[in-house]
Amino acid sequence: MPSAASLRAILTPAVLLRIGVGWVAFIALLIAQPLQVGQMPSPVLFLVLAAIVAVIVVSSSGVVAQAERLADRLGDPYGTLVLTLSIVLIEVILISAVMLGPGEHTTIARDSVMASTMIILTLVIGAALLVGGLRHRDLRVNRTGVSSYLSLLVVLLATAFALPAVMGTGGAYPAGLAIPVLTLTILLYAFFLYRQTGAQSSDFKEVGATTSVSKGSASKGAVSGGVASSPAVAEPVTSAIPAQPRRTAGFSLHEHGTEVIVRSLVLLITAIPIVLLSHHMAVLLEDGLGRLGAPVVLSGVLIAVIVLLPETITTIRAAWMGEGQRVTNLAHGALVSCVGLTLPVVLAIGLLTGQTVVLAERPVNLLLLAVSLLLSLTTFSAQRGTALHGAAHLFVFVLYAISLFS
Repeated sequence: MPSAASLRAILTPAVLLRIGVGWVAFIALLIAQPLQVGQMPSPVLFLVLAAIVAVIVVSSSGVVAQAERLADRLGDPYGTLVLTLSIVLIEVILISAVMLGPGEHTTIARDSVMASTMIILTLVIGAALLVGGLRHRDLRVNRTGVSSYLSLLVVLLATAFALPAVMGTGGAYPAGLAIPVLTLTILLYAFFLYRQTGAQSSDFKEVGATTSVSKGSASKGAVSGGVASSPAVAEPVTSAIPAQPRRTAGFSLHEHGTEVIVRSLVLLITAIPIVLLSHHMAVLLEDGLGRLGAPVVLSGVLIAVIVLLPETITTIRAAWMGEGQRVTNLAHGALVSCVGLTLPVVLAIGLLTGQTVVLAERPVNLLLLAVSLLLSLTTFSAQRGTALHGAAHLFVFVLYAISLFS
């Protein structure tokens, strides 16, 4: 049994507030049922939609906060994996809720995952490199780990957005192709998790993580702005300073097992209202965009923005602290999980419900996607990620934002 002091440390007022906001909002919607969406005046509809979105953002931030604490206890790569999977789970839930809701939503999965892809590859990475580059002069990453992420992204994104245009019908995979595609995607993603948490776990650890330098005693060339500045930093480096004991999930669970279990339960309780509210958000969002005459693609973009907001803050904070590998673990790791999990789920929903799942992207988005991937490859093949790299990524994001209304 956890002590009262440890429970108070976990169940802080902020944690209880996030849990309460989510559940109170869901109960309020139950009492107000049935929502006569079509009969709502537009101001009321948008007010209710804004309130639901705000509650989902608050609950999502609570999920991310608990995932971050679990990440601290479990250590990388396990901790970052918990964080990214928590975020991606929310997106999968929201997309599934829209697909299973009323109306036809043939492109919601494509629009949401494409928006997530462009936001992460250009906005989040760009902002992180800009912040980290300006504060620390540069950010350094484990290039083998980043290469692994980008290799999977090239394959998964091509399978999701490019191949349906040439192998599918009307931009969608027929059943004969959907089954092998979702099976292969699951197998590839499972193999990625197996390697990331096993034999290749060191590829996803911070460069120079075993080196510790006391404040004010750093020698020239050892640390620059809190970031290791050893030459040709393709792999983690060691130093003459004795390495700390390797932090593994088993070690952390042995020492902090009760806290991990309690925080996992709190994470689950905080996430459930997101699931329950997502259906209402989908219904209101469809009607609201229709009344505004806005492009239908904005529905997917809004889902991506809602889901990625807490993670964006976390990633930029990691860049501010000079943690280059944590930046890429959060950003690229989340995107690999997003595509690797969302693609099989939406294809399975399409097969089970008979819905058409259009995945093929417009030529302009395919071009911007190719530019983003090429830019990522050139950025992270360098020894140092700088503010100039970040500016280039942000430039591409602006082009993508403009393309949404073209």
